[in-house]
Amino acid sequence: MRRRTSPKTWRATSNNCSDRASLIRLFLLRIFVACLACLALSVRAETPVASVAAVDLARYVGKWYEIASFPMFFQRNCVGDTTAEYALTPDGEVSVTNRCRTAGGFDEARGKAWAAADGNNARLKVSFFWPFRSDYWVIGLDPDYRWAVVGNPNRKYLWILSRTPQLDKKLLEEALKATTTQGFDLKQLNYTVQGAVGKAP
Repeated sequence: MRRRTSPKTWRATSNNCSDRASLIRLFLLRIFVACLACLALSVRAETPVASVAAVDLARYVGKWYEIASFPMFFQRNCVGDTTAEYALTPDGEVSVTNRCRTAGGFDEARGKAWAAADGNNARLKVSFFWPFRSDYWVIGLDPDYRWAVVGNPNRKYLWILSRTPQLDKKLLEEALKATTTQGFDLKQLNYTVQGAVGKAP
């Protein structure tokens, strides 16, 4: 004899199936979102950092003020007024003088830089003591050389530089855009105080 299912039991079974289907859809949706996030990170990781097409060193040398940067161990004692000054040397290299204000006065580091063979002066190597060197890539540059963005291929270093102690908001936005399009994480960015009464943006 065939057993009949009561309407109440049928409705309970139907509701359970519906709940399971909803949970499965939600689970699949979460997997899909997670896959999209992983894909985005993968694309960023696989997209290499690019320098600007070329840098005119004759225009680039001189004094630059640090507007913002990623935290760096060798700048751990700096509290403000950070600058970088570059000058061409007779042998075709670039002298580098970094200076910043500390709690006890001022700190200064001197080094040298030279252009990579295939970088059109936009990719340099910098050394403050032999045999250590690091990449110095100009990844963003104002057409009038009012600001520059310097980074490296692994996105661990970043500096936003300006010819003036403060950078106009519109120009700063342009510089920030140059960093985000290169995949740099601006959550790490710290703004630098310039001047005795200067304020970070």
